[in-house]
Amino acid sequence: MAVGPSILETVKELAKENGSSQVANQVQPGLSDALVKQLQHLINSHSVMLFMKGSPEAPRCGFSQKVVDILKDENVEFGSFDILSDNEVCERLKKFSNWPTFPQLYCKGELFGGCDIAIAMHESGELKEVFRDHGIDTKGSEELKQSNSGSGKGGISESTGLSATLTSRLKSLIFSSPVMLFIKGKPDEPKCGFSGKVVEILREEKVNFESFDILSNDEV
Repeated sequence: MAVGPSILETVKELAKENGSSQVANQVQPGLSDALVKQLQHLINSHSVMLFMKGSPEAPRCGFSQKVVDILKDENVEFGSFDILSDNEVCERLKKFSNWPTFPQLYCKGELFGGCDIAIAMHESGELKEVFRDHGIDTKGSEELKQSNSGSGKGGISESTGLSATLTSRLKSLIFSSPVMLFIKGKPDEPKCGFSGKVVEILREEKVNFESFDILSNDEV
C-alpha cells in the first residue's frame, strides 16, 4: 500500500472486487429486498457506524477495541452494534457487505473495511481526510470523552438506567425499518387486541412495516 495507490483508492478497488458497494449490496444472493432495506437502515442509523464485538465501553475483541480507539482519537461521533447480541444480523451483514469478518466500519452507508484498513488509513492521515470529505463533524477531545464515557457507572446511563449495550441494541431495532412496531405477538398472530388493532390500521394505510414480538424477549 505504501508504494502503490493511496490507501483510500486501494480500499475502493477492494470494495469493487468484493462487491461491497451500495449498489452491489442490493443484489447479494440470499437476501430479499426487505432484508436489504432493513440492513441499510441499520447501517445508515449513524453517519459513522461500527459493527463490532461488544460495545465501545466494553469491546470483546482486540480488533474491535483498536477501531474504537481510532475513532475516539479521530474525535468522531459514531454509532455501534454488537454483532454478538444478534447472530442473525451478524450472518446477514456478512452477505450484505460481502465482507466475512468483524469489525466492519461504515461511513455514510459506505463500507470502509475492517481493522487493518482503519489502522492504515488512520496512521496515514487519510481517515481524517475521508471524514472531512464526507462532511463528518468532529468534536473536541474533552467533549467526545465525556460523551463516550457517559454520566453513569459501568456503561449505565443515569438518564435511562440502561446499559450502553442494551441501548445500542434498542436503537438498532428501532432504526431497522422506517416504520417499526413493537407488539405482543406477530402481525399475523397478535396476542392482544391493541396490537391487532394497530396492525389493522397499518395494513389499511398500506404501509410497509417491520415488527418485534416483545413477548419473545423480556429484556427488550
